[in-house]
Amino acid sequence: MTNAVSVLLVHGAGGTPGTWAAVEPLLRRRGHRTLRVVNPLTSLADDVACTCRALERLADDGRPVLAVGHSYGGAVITNAGRDPRVAGLVYVAAFAPRENESVQQIVNRYPPAEVSRYMRRGPSGEWKSERGAAYWAEIGWDLTPEQRAGVLSEHRESADAIFTGTTGEPAWRSRPSWYVVAAQDKTLPPAIQRDMAARAGAVTSELPGSHYTPWTRPEQVAAVILDAAARVAG
Repeated sequence: MTNAVSVLLVHGAGGTPGTWAAVEPLLRRRGHRTLRVVNPLTSLADDVACTCRALERLADDGRPVLAVGHSYGGAVITNAGRDPRVAGLVYVAAFAPRENESVQQIVNRYPPAEVSRYMRRGPSGEWKSERGAAYWAEIGWDLTPEQRAGVLSEHRESADAIFTGTTGEPAWRSRPSWYVVAAQDKTLPPAIQRDMAARAGAVTSELPGSHYTPWTRPEQVAAVILDAAARVAG
């Protein structure tokens, strides 16, 4: 495929590279090279550095890179995407901070999301969600039992510093961007997503469902990524 690009796939808080398990094969089938990043979730700076190291490996063949982030992963690509090899950004129900803004500052400007009832803080300030029956019924109702088990198997604690670290010059100021809004999201409310997409000037589309859009609607998410890939390749 002459117009193939490389696609860097970045997970959100909690540590779930499996976010992209159903999306990735659809991209590879079209000839795109992919890499799923596994970030340490110790701070925004650490995760950006880890993602940049992954970018080094992915970009070694000279193809343009499309950076894709889900949830908190959007804050990571907003910073890592300043690398000149990154040609575009795709946000999937993701944070897109502006300069000197943190994820926590974005969240604080809006009423608490339903997911806040399930967030638990550890002794060192780290965060982890309590994912029992009530959580799945309210927050991830559209996942199958098998998908829920996969999410739980990968779930990790996230240091508070991933949410309080601030962004530098946002890559979306100088890169074309796309945004997929999850219309019934109770983790990152749709109103916040739409506001961030608008200020980033992103090409915006909406999909029904929860925050787990890459799991529940991989074909539609892949379609947005493939469209972005075609445009940055061209």
